[in-house]
Amino acid sequence: MKKWLLVSFTMGRRLLGYGLLGSVIAVVAGVIVALEKRADLEIWHQVDLDEEFTRGSGVKDFAGYLELEERLFDQLDREVYDKTGAGGGKSINRYQRGSRMDPGSRERNWNRTFEFTAPDPKAGVLLLHGMSDSPYSLRQLGESLHARGATVLGLRIPGHGTAPSGLIRTTWQDMAAAVKLAARHLKESVGEAPVYLVGYSNGGALAVEYALETLDDAELPRVSGLVLLSPEIGVSKAAALAVWQGRIGRWLGLDKLAWNDISLEYDPFKYGSFAVNAGDQAYRLTLEIDARLDTLSKAGRLGEFPPVLAFQSALDATVSTPALVSRLFERLPEGGHELVMIDLNRRAGVEHLLARDPADELRGLLAGHERNYVLSVLSNRKSPDGELLADVEIRRHRPANPTVETIDPGMAWPQGMYSLSHIALPFPESDPLYGSGEGGREVTLGNLALRGERGAIRIPPASMLRQRWNPFYPLLERRTIEFARLHQD
Repeated sequence: MKKWLLVSFTMGRRLLGYGLLGSVIAVVAGVIVALEKRADLEIWHQVDLDEEFTRGSGVKDFAGYLELEERLFDQLDREVYDKTGAGGGKSINRYQRGSRMDPGSRERNWNRTFEFTAPDPKAGVLLLHGMSDSPYSLRQLGESLHARGATVLGLRIPGHGTAPSGLIRTTWQDMAAAVKLAARHLKESVGEAPVYLVGYSNGGALAVEYALETLDDAELPRVSGLVLLSPEIGVSKAAALAVWQGRIGRWLGLDKLAWNDISLEYDPFKYGSFAVNAGDQAYRLTLEIDARLDTLSKAGRLGEFPPVLAFQSALDATVSTPALVSRLFERLPEGGHELVMIDLNRRAGVEHLLARDPADELRGLLAGHERNYVLSVLSNRKSPDGELLADVEIRRHRPANPTVETIDPGMAWPQGMYSLSHIALPFPESDPLYGSGEGGREVTLGNLALRGERGAIRIPPASMLRQRWNPFYPLLERRTIEFARLHQD
Protein backbone atom coordinates (compact mmCIF):
# COMPACT_ATOMS: atom_id res chain seq x y z
CA MET A 1 0.00 0.00 0.00
CA LYS A 2 2.78 2.42 0.97
CA LYS A 3 4.66 1.56 -2.21
CA TRP A 4 1.55 2.20 -4.28
CA LEU A 5 1.00 5.55 -2.58
CA LEU A 6 4.64 6.53 -3.17
CA VAL A 7 4.38 5.60 -6.85
CA SER A 8 1.11 7.54 -7.17
CA PHE A 9 2.61 10.57 -5.46
CA THR A 10 5.68 10.49 -7.71
CA MET A 11 3.55 10.13 -10.84
CA GLY A 12 1.34 12.96 -9.65
CA ARG A 13 4.33 15.24 -9.17
CA ARG A 14 5.60 14.37 -12.63
CA LEU A 15 2.22 15.00 -14.22
CA LEU A 16 1.96 18.33 -12.38
CA GLY A 17 5.46 19.23 -13.54
CA TYR A 18 4.65 18.26 -17.13
CA GLY A 19 1.44 20.27 -16.91
CA LEU A 20 3.23 23.36 -15.65
CA LEU A 21 5.94 22.96 -18.30
CA GLY A 22 3.28 22.60 -20.96
CA SER A 23 1.55 25.75 -19.71
CA VAL A 24 4.81 27.69 -19.78
CA ILE A 25 5.57 26.46 -23.31
CA ALA A 26 2.07 27.41 -24.42
CA VAL A 27 2.42 30.92 -22.96
CA VAL A 28 5.86 31.41 -24.52
CA ALA A 29 4.57 30.14 -27.86
CA GLY A 30 1.65 32.55 -27.66
CA VAL A 31 3.96 35.47 -26.92
CA ILE A 32 6.22 34.50 -29.83
CA VAL A 33 3.26 34.31 -32.20
CA ALA A 34 2.05 37.75 -31.05
CA LEU A 35 5.52 39.27 -31.45
CA GLU A 36 5.87 37.79 -34.93
CA LYS A 37 2.58 39.42 -35.99
CA ARG A 38 4.07 42.89 -35.55
CA ALA A 39 5.02 45.12 -38.47
CA ASP A 40 7.58 43.78 -40.93
CA LEU A 41 11.23 44.64 -40.41
CA GLU A 42 12.60 47.26 -42.78
CA ILE A 43 16.09 47.71 -44.15
CA TRP A 44 17.03 50.02 -41.25
CA HIS A 45 16.18 47.23 -38.81
CA GLN A 46 18.38 44.69 -40.59
CA VAL A 47 21.35 46.55 -42.08
CA ASP A 48 24.76 45.61 -40.65
CA LEU A 49 26.83 48.78 -40.38
CA ASP A 50 30.24 47.26 -39.69
CA GLU A 51 32.03 50.63 -39.71
CA GLU A 52 30.63 51.32 -36.23
CA PHE A 53 33.14 51.77 -33.41
CA THR A 54 33.70 48.90 -30.97
CA ARG A 55 36.36 48.20 -28.38
CA GLY A 56 37.98 45.95 -30.95
CA SER A 57 38.09 48.55 -33.74
CA GLY A 58 41.75 49.32 -33.14
CA VAL A 59 41.02 53.04 -32.77
CA LYS A 60 43.62 54.64 -30.51
CA ASP A 61 42.48 58.28 -30.33
CA PHE A 62 39.49 60.52 -30.91
CA ALA A 63 40.67 61.57 -34.37
CA GLY A 64 40.45 57.90 -35.31
CA TYR A 65 36.95 57.75 -33.84
CA LEU A 66 35.83 60.63 -36.04
CA GLU A 67 37.42 59.07 -39.13
CA LEU A 68 35.54 55.86 -38.43
CA GLU A 69 32.32 57.84 -37.87
CA GLU A 70 32.78 59.47 -41.30
CA ARG A 71 33.04 56.05 -42.93
CA LEU A 72 30.03 54.88 -40.92
CA PHE A 73 27.77 57.62 -42.27
CA ASP A 74 29.04 56.99 -45.81
CA GLN A 75 28.07 53.35 -45.31
CA LEU A 76 24.64 54.40 -44.00
CA ASP A 77 24.11 56.41 -47.19
CA ARG A 78 25.07 53.47 -49.40
CA GLU A 79 23.31 50.70 -47.51
CA VAL A 80 20.10 52.51 -46.55
CA TYR A 81 19.44 55.88 -48.20
CA ASP A 82 20.58 54.77 -51.67
CA LYS A 83 18.15 51.84 -51.46
CA THR A 84 15.04 53.60 -50.08
CA GLY A 85 14.78 56.27 -52.78
CA ALA A 86 13.64 59.85 -52.53
CA GLY A 87 10.85 60.55 -50.10
CA GLY A 88 9.47 63.84 -51.34
CA GLY A 89 8.28 66.74 -49.25
CA LYS A 90 5.31 64.91 -47.68
CA SER A 91 7.10 61.78 -46.53
CA ILE A 92 7.98 61.61 -42.83
CA ASN A 93 10.32 58.62 -43.15
CA ARG A 94 13.71 59.74 -41.83
CA TYR A 95 15.38 57.11 -44.03
CA GLN A 96 14.24 58.67 -47.30
CA ARG A 97 16.28 61.50 -48.79
CA GLY A 98 14.41 64.77 -49.03
CA SER A 99 11.63 63.72 -46.65
CA ARG A 100 10.38 66.14 -44.00
CA MET A 101 12.28 64.13 -41.38
CA ASP A 102 15.48 63.43 -43.31
CA PRO A 103 18.24 64.55 -40.89
CA GLY A 104 20.63 65.07 -43.79
CA SER A 105 18.42 67.75 -45.34
CA ARG A 106 18.51 69.94 -42.24
CA GLU A 107 20.91 72.77 -41.54
CA ARG A 108 23.04 70.36 -39.53
CA ASN A 109 22.82 66.63 -38.99
CA TRP A 110 22.79 66.47 -35.19
CA ASN A 111 23.07 62.68 -35.27
CA ARG A 112 26.82 63.15 -35.60
CA THR A 113 29.46 64.11 -33.06
CA PHE A 114 29.88 67.88 -32.77
CA GLU A 115 32.45 70.10 -31.10
CA PHE A 116 32.20 73.79 -30.20
CA THR A 117 35.67 75.09 -29.44
CA ALA A 118 36.46 78.17 -27.35
CA PRO A 119 39.70 80.09 -28.05
CA ASP A 120 40.54 80.36 -24.34
CA PRO A 121 38.28 77.78 -22.72
CA LYS A 122 37.07 78.32 -19.17
CA ALA A 123 36.02 74.67 -19.03
CA GLY A 124 35.55 71.57 -21.12
CA VAL A 125 32.12 69.91 -21.20
CA LEU A 126 31.45 66.43 -22.57
CA LEU A 127 27.79 65.79 -23.48
CA LEU A 128 26.53 62.18 -23.37
CA HIS A 129 23.07 61.51 -24.81
CA GLY A 130 20.60 58.76 -23.95
CA MET A 131 19.83 55.29 -25.30
CA SER A 132 18.31 55.28 -28.84
CA ASP A 133 18.94 59.03 -28.84
CA SER A 134 21.48 61.30 -30.56
CA PRO A 135 23.69 64.33 -29.77
CA TYR A 136 20.71 66.53 -30.70
CA SER A 137 19.18 66.04 -27.25
CA LEU A 138 21.91 68.05 -25.49
CA ARG A 139 22.88 70.48 -28.26
CA GLN A 140 20.79 73.36 -26.79
CA LEU A 141 22.54 73.05 -23.45
CA GLY A 142 25.86 72.69 -25.27
CA GLU A 143 25.32 75.91 -27.20
CA SER A 144 24.54 77.80 -23.99
CA LEU A 145 27.64 76.46 -22.23
CA HIS A 146 29.78 77.31 -25.25
CA ALA A 147 28.40 80.87 -25.27
CA ARG A 148 29.68 81.15 -21.69
CA GLY A 149 33.23 80.20 -22.67
CA ALA A 150 33.32 76.39 -22.57
CA THR A 151 34.68 74.05 -25.21
CA VAL A 152 31.85 71.57 -25.70
CA LEU A 153 32.02 68.08 -27.19
CA GLY A 154 28.75 66.33 -28.03
CA LEU A 155 29.65 62.67 -28.50
CA ARG A 156 27.68 60.36 -30.77
CA ILE A 157 27.70 57.23 -28.66
CA PRO A 158 28.26 53.96 -30.61
CA GLY A 159 25.10 52.35 -31.97
CA HIS A 160 23.29 55.67 -32.26
CA GLY A 161 22.43 58.28 -34.88
CA THR A 162 22.44 55.85 -37.81
CA ALA A 163 19.92 52.98 -37.99
CA PRO A 164 18.08 51.19 -35.17
CA SER A 165 19.96 47.99 -36.08
CA GLY A 166 23.03 49.68 -34.59
CA LEU A 167 21.78 48.79 -31.11
CA ILE A 168 21.39 45.07 -31.79
CA ARG A 169 25.06 44.32 -31.12
CA THR A 170 26.57 47.39 -29.42
CA THR A 171 27.62 46.81 -25.80
CA TRP A 172 27.91 49.21 -22.90
CA GLN A 173 31.65 48.52 -22.92
CA ASP A 174 31.81 49.86 -26.50
CA MET A 175 30.00 52.98 -25.35
CA ALA A 176 32.28 53.40 -22.32
CA ALA A 177 35.38 53.02 -24.52
CA ALA A 178 34.17 55.85 -26.76
CA VAL A 179 33.57 58.06 -23.70
CA LYS A 180 37.20 57.53 -22.64
CA LEU A 181 38.48 58.58 -26.07
CA ALA A 182 36.30 61.69 -26.00
CA ALA A 183 37.31 62.63 -22.45
CA ARG A 184 41.01 62.37 -23.27
CA HIS A 185 40.54 64.50 -26.38
CA LEU A 186 38.57 67.13 -24.48
CA LYS A 187 41.16 67.36 -21.73
CA GLU A 188 43.93 67.81 -24.31
CA SER A 189 41.85 70.59 -25.91
CA VAL A 190 41.22 72.60 -22.73
CA GLY A 191 44.54 72.08 -20.95
CA GLU A 192 44.36 73.11 -17.29
CA ALA A 193 40.69 74.13 -17.46
CA PRO A 194 38.26 71.87 -15.55
CA VAL A 195 36.30 69.17 -17.35
CA TYR A 196 32.62 68.39 -16.66
CA LEU A 197 30.40 65.59 -17.90
CA VAL A 198 26.72 66.15 -18.70
CA GLY A 199 24.84 62.87 -19.06
CA TYR A 200 21.21 62.33 -20.04
CA SER A 201 19.54 58.99 -19.24
CA ASN A 202 21.95 56.24 -20.39
CA GLY A 203 24.50 59.01 -20.89
CA GLY A 204 24.13 59.76 -17.18
CA ALA A 205 25.02 56.15 -16.39
CA LEU A 206 28.04 56.37 -18.71
CA ALA A 207 29.12 59.60 -16.98
CA VAL A 208 28.96 57.91 -13.56
CA GLU A 209 30.79 54.85 -14.90
CA TYR A 210 33.56 57.04 -16.30
CA ALA A 211 33.93 58.97 -13.04
CA LEU A 212 34.20 55.69 -11.15
CA GLU A 213 36.78 54.41 -13.63
CA THR A 214 38.98 57.46 -13.06
CA LEU A 215 39.27 56.57 -9.37
CA ASP A 216 41.20 53.41 -10.30
CA ASP A 217 42.89 54.50 -13.55
CA ALA A 218 45.30 57.39 -13.03
CA GLU A 219 45.82 57.77 -16.79
CA LEU A 220 42.23 58.89 -17.33
CA PRO A 221 41.57 62.64 -16.92
CA ARG A 222 39.50 63.28 -13.84
CA VAL A 223 36.40 65.43 -13.99
CA SER A 224 35.40 68.36 -11.79
CA GLY A 225 31.71 67.52 -11.70
CA LEU A 226 28.80 65.58 -13.19
CA VAL A 227 25.45 66.98 -14.32
CA LEU A 228 22.92 64.17 -14.65
CA LEU A 229 19.51 64.49 -16.34
CA SER A 230 17.05 61.64 -15.76
CA PRO A 231 20.08 59.41 -15.08
CA GLU A 232 19.90 55.68 -15.59
CA ILE A 233 21.09 54.39 -12.21
CA GLY A 234 18.40 51.73 -11.95
CA VAL A 235 15.98 50.23 -14.48
CA SER A 236 13.14 47.74 -14.34
CA LYS A 237 14.10 44.18 -13.37
CA ALA A 238 12.06 43.07 -16.37
CA ALA A 239 15.02 44.23 -18.48
CA ALA A 240 16.98 41.27 -17.10
CA LEU A 241 14.43 38.87 -18.63
CA ALA A 242 14.05 40.70 -21.94
CA VAL A 243 17.39 39.38 -23.18
CA TRP A 244 15.86 35.90 -23.37
CA GLN A 245 13.43 37.18 -26.00
CA GLY A 246 16.39 38.01 -28.24
CA ARG A 247 18.11 34.69 -27.50
CA ILE A 248 15.00 32.69 -28.36
CA GLY A 249 14.72 34.70 -31.56
CA ARG A 250 18.28 33.78 -32.55
CA TRP A 251 17.76 30.11 -31.72
CA LEU A 252 14.56 29.96 -33.79
CA GLY A 253 15.71 32.29 -36.56
CA LEU A 254 12.95 34.82 -35.77
CA ASP A 255 14.48 38.26 -36.33
CA LYS A 256 11.52 40.21 -34.94
CA LEU A 257 12.22 38.87 -31.46
CA ALA A 258 15.35 41.02 -31.34
CA TRP A 259 13.04 44.02 -30.94
CA ASN A 260 10.95 45.31 -28.06
CA ASP A 261 9.35 47.86 -30.40
CA ILE A 262 9.14 47.94 -34.18
CA SER A 263 7.93 51.43 -34.93
CA LEU A 264 7.58 53.99 -37.65
CA GLU A 265 10.86 55.94 -37.97
CA TYR A 266 9.58 59.51 -38.18
CA ASP A 267 11.91 61.17 -35.67
CA PRO A 268 15.11 62.47 -37.34
CA PHE A 269 17.19 62.32 -34.16
CA LYS A 270 15.83 59.39 -32.16
CA TYR A 271 15.05 55.77 -33.03
CA GLY A 272 11.39 54.82 -32.83
CA SER A 273 12.24 51.11 -32.78
CA PHE A 274 13.99 49.72 -29.71
CA ALA A 275 16.25 46.66 -29.76
CA VAL A 276 16.07 44.14 -26.91
CA ASN A 277 19.85 44.37 -26.61
CA ALA A 278 19.62 48.10 -25.81
CA GLY A 279 17.57 47.41 -22.71
CA ASP A 280 19.83 44.54 -21.74
CA GLN A 281 22.95 46.71 -22.01
CA ALA A 282 21.30 49.43 -19.92
CA TYR A 283 20.54 46.86 -17.24
CA ARG A 284 24.08 45.46 -17.29
CA LEU A 285 25.55 48.95 -17.01
CA THR A 286 23.44 49.74 -13.94
CA LEU A 287 24.60 46.49 -12.31
CA GLU A 288 28.22 47.41 -13.01
CA ILE A 289 27.77 50.87 -11.50
CA ASP A 290 25.99 49.49 -8.43
CA ALA A 291 28.75 46.95 -7.80
CA ARG A 292 31.52 49.55 -8.12
CA LEU A 293 29.75 52.05 -5.88
CA ASP A 294 29.23 49.35 -3.27
CA THR A 295 32.91 48.34 -3.37
CA LEU A 296 34.18 51.92 -3.15
CA SER A 297 31.70 52.77 -0.41
CA LYS A 298 32.91 49.87 1.74
CA ALA A 299 36.50 50.95 1.09
CA GLY A 300 35.69 54.52 2.16
CA ARG A 301 36.77 55.94 -1.19
CA LEU A 302 33.62 57.68 -2.42
CA GLY A 303 34.90 60.94 -0.96
CA GLU A 304 37.04 61.08 -4.13
CA PHE A 305 33.93 61.05 -6.34
CA PRO A 306 33.31 64.41 -8.09
CA PRO A 307 30.37 66.67 -7.15
CA VAL A 308 27.03 65.69 -8.70
CA LEU A 309 24.11 67.88 -9.75
CA ALA A 310 21.15 65.74 -10.83
CA PHE A 311 17.71 66.63 -12.19
CA GLN A 312 14.96 64.03 -11.94
CA SER A 313 11.21 63.98 -12.56
CA ALA A 314 9.32 62.31 -9.73
CA LEU A 315 7.29 60.50 -12.41
CA ASP A 316 9.61 58.57 -14.72
CA ALA A 317 8.51 55.47 -16.62
CA THR A 318 12.00 54.68 -17.95
CA VAL A 319 14.42 54.78 -15.01
CA SER A 320 14.04 54.21 -11.29
CA THR A 321 13.85 57.38 -9.21
CA PRO A 322 14.29 55.48 -5.90
CA ALA A 323 17.45 53.82 -7.30
CA LEU A 324 18.97 57.22 -8.04
CA VAL A 325 18.57 58.09 -4.37
CA SER A 326 19.46 54.77 -2.70
CA ARG A 327 22.23 53.59 -5.01
CA LEU A 328 23.96 56.89 -5.69
CA PHE A 329 23.09 59.86 -3.49
CA GLU A 330 22.71 58.01 -0.19
CA ARG A 331 26.10 56.38 -0.71
CA LEU A 332 28.01 59.58 -1.40
CA PRO A 333 29.63 61.39 1.54
CA GLU A 334 29.12 65.13 1.71
CA GLY A 335 30.88 66.76 -1.21
CA GLY A 336 28.75 69.40 -2.89
CA HIS A 337 26.14 67.01 -4.30
CA GLU A 338 22.57 68.10 -5.09
CA LEU A 339 19.44 66.34 -6.31
CA VAL A 340 16.74 68.50 -7.89
CA MET A 341 13.46 66.59 -7.81
CA ILE A 342 10.54 67.85 -9.91
CA ASP A 343 7.21 66.83 -8.40
CA LEU A 344 4.09 66.50 -10.51
CA ASN A 345 1.66 69.38 -10.94
CA ARG A 346 -0.65 68.76 -8.02
CA ARG A 347 -2.93 71.60 -9.04
CA ALA A 348 -3.94 69.50 -12.04
CA GLY A 349 -5.90 67.24 -9.65
CA VAL A 350 -4.87 63.97 -11.30
CA GLU A 351 -3.82 62.08 -8.16
CA HIS A 352 -6.96 59.92 -8.23
CA LEU A 353 -6.20 58.98 -11.87
CA LEU A 354 -2.58 57.95 -11.30
CA ALA A 355 -1.45 54.34 -11.43
CA ARG A 356 1.36 55.39 -9.05
CA ASP A 357 1.65 58.60 -7.07
CA PRO A 358 5.26 59.45 -6.13
CA ALA A 359 4.06 61.35 -3.04
CA ASP A 360 5.10 58.54 -0.69
CA GLU A 361 8.61 58.44 -2.18
CA LEU A 362 8.94 62.20 -1.74
CA ARG A 363 7.75 61.99 1.86
CA GLY A 364 10.40 59.34 2.47
CA LEU A 365 13.07 61.60 1.02
CA LEU A 366 11.95 64.49 3.20
CA ALA A 367 11.83 62.38 6.36
CA GLY A 368 14.13 63.19 9.24
CA HIS A 369 17.03 60.90 8.33
CA GLU A 370 20.41 62.48 7.75
CA ARG A 371 21.38 63.44 4.20
CA ASN A 372 24.83 64.22 2.87
CA TYR A 373 23.45 66.05 -0.16
CA VAL A 374 21.22 69.00 -0.91
CA LEU A 375 17.68 68.00 -1.83
CA SER A 376 15.77 70.62 -3.82
CA VAL A 377 12.12 69.86 -4.54
CA LEU A 378 10.25 71.85 -7.17
CA SER A 379 6.53 71.82 -6.39
CA ASN A 380 3.36 73.91 -6.44
CA ARG A 381 3.17 77.04 -4.35
CA LYS A 382 0.21 77.70 -2.08
CA SER A 383 -1.83 80.86 -1.81
CA PRO A 384 -2.23 82.50 1.63
CA ASP A 385 -5.48 80.57 2.09
CA GLY A 386 -3.84 77.24 1.25
CA GLU A 387 -4.99 76.85 -2.37
CA LEU A 388 -2.51 75.17 -4.71
CA LEU A 389 -1.24 77.42 -7.49
CA ALA A 390 0.18 76.71 -10.93
CA ASP A 391 3.21 78.76 -9.84
CA VAL A 392 6.05 76.68 -8.45
CA GLU A 393 8.65 77.11 -5.74
CA ILE A 394 11.86 75.31 -4.83
CA ARG A 395 12.17 73.96 -1.29
CA ARG A 396 15.84 73.39 -0.61
CA HIS A 397 16.86 71.02 2.21
CA ARG A 398 20.54 71.24 3.13
CA PRO A 399 22.53 68.60 5.05
CA ALA A 400 22.33 68.86 8.85
CA ASN A 401 20.11 71.93 8.62
CA PRO A 402 16.44 71.74 9.70
CA THR A 403 15.66 75.08 8.05
CA VAL A 404 14.03 74.75 4.64
CA GLU A 405 15.04 77.44 2.17
CA THR A 406 12.22 78.52 -0.17
CA ILE A 407 13.10 79.96 -3.57
CA ASP A 408 10.76 81.51 -6.12
CA PRO A 409 12.12 80.69 -9.61
CA GLY A 410 9.41 82.77 -11.29
CA MET A 411 7.97 79.79 -13.19
CA ALA A 412 4.67 77.96 -13.43
CA TRP A 413 3.16 74.77 -14.78
CA PRO A 414 1.59 75.28 -18.23
CA GLN A 415 -2.09 74.56 -18.49
CA GLY A 416 -2.91 70.93 -19.29
CA MET A 417 0.43 69.49 -18.11
CA TYR A 418 0.36 67.25 -15.02
CA SER A 419 4.02 66.15 -14.91
CA LEU A 420 7.28 65.95 -16.77
CA SER A 421 8.54 62.71 -18.29
CA HIS A 422 11.84 60.93 -18.70
CA ILE A 423 12.40 62.42 -22.14
CA ALA A 424 11.37 66.01 -21.39
CA LEU A 425 14.18 67.38 -19.22
CA PRO A 426 16.82 68.47 -21.82
CA PHE A 427 14.43 70.30 -24.14
CA PRO A 428 13.20 73.90 -23.82
CA GLU A 429 9.74 74.93 -24.95
CA SER A 430 11.37 76.69 -27.93
CA ASP A 431 13.00 73.53 -29.28
CA PRO A 432 12.11 73.43 -33.01
CA LEU A 433 11.50 69.66 -32.99
CA TYR A 434 10.24 68.74 -29.51
CA GLY A 435 8.97 72.09 -28.26
CA SER A 436 5.43 73.40 -27.92
CA GLY A 437 5.24 74.84 -31.43
CA GLU A 438 3.99 78.15 -30.05
CA GLY A 439 5.05 81.45 -31.60
CA GLY A 440 4.11 80.72 -35.19
CA ARG A 441 6.30 77.66 -35.72
CA GLU A 442 5.01 74.67 -37.62
CA VAL A 443 3.67 71.61 -35.81
CA THR A 444 6.39 69.88 -33.80
CA LEU A 445 6.68 66.42 -32.26
CA GLY A 446 6.28 68.15 -28.91
CA ASN A 447 2.64 69.06 -29.51
CA LEU A 448 1.60 66.24 -31.82
CA ALA A 449 -1.95 65.15 -30.91
CA LEU A 450 -3.81 63.59 -33.83
CA ARG A 451 -7.48 62.81 -33.23
CA GLY A 452 -9.58 60.24 -35.05
CA GLU A 453 -10.41 56.55 -34.82
CA ARG A 454 -8.33 54.36 -32.55
CA GLY A 455 -5.89 51.90 -34.09
CA ALA A 456 -5.67 53.77 -37.39
CA ILE A 457 -2.50 55.81 -36.75
CA ARG A 458 0.87 54.06 -36.61
CA ILE A 459 2.14 56.46 -33.95
CA PRO A 460 1.07 55.04 -30.55
CA PRO A 461 -1.24 57.33 -28.55
CA ALA A 462 1.11 57.01 -25.56
CA SER A 463 3.90 58.58 -27.61
CA MET A 464 1.74 61.53 -28.57
CA LEU A 465 0.60 62.10 -24.97
CA ARG A 466 4.08 61.92 -23.47
CA GLN A 467 5.52 65.28 -22.44
CA ARG A 468 8.46 66.17 -24.72
CA TRP A 469 9.66 69.55 -23.43
CA ASN A 470 10.55 70.99 -20.05
CA PRO A 471 8.81 74.21 -18.88
CA PHE A 472 11.55 74.51 -16.22
CA TYR A 473 14.42 74.16 -18.68
CA PRO A 474 15.68 77.73 -17.95
CA LEU A 475 16.23 76.65 -14.34
CA LEU A 476 18.12 73.53 -15.44
CA GLU A 477 20.31 75.53 -17.81
CA ARG A 478 21.03 78.25 -15.27
CA ARG A 479 21.96 75.76 -12.54
CA THR A 480 24.22 73.85 -14.94
CA ILE A 481 26.04 77.05 -15.92
CA GLU A 482 26.52 77.91 -12.24
CA PHE A 483 27.67 74.37 -11.42
CA ALA A 484 30.34 74.55 -14.13
CA ARG A 485 31.38 77.98 -12.80
CA LEU A 486 30.61 79.65 -16.12
CA HIS A 487 28.24 82.27 -14.70
CA GLN A 488 30.96 84.78 -13.88
CA ASP A 489 31.77 87.34 -16.58
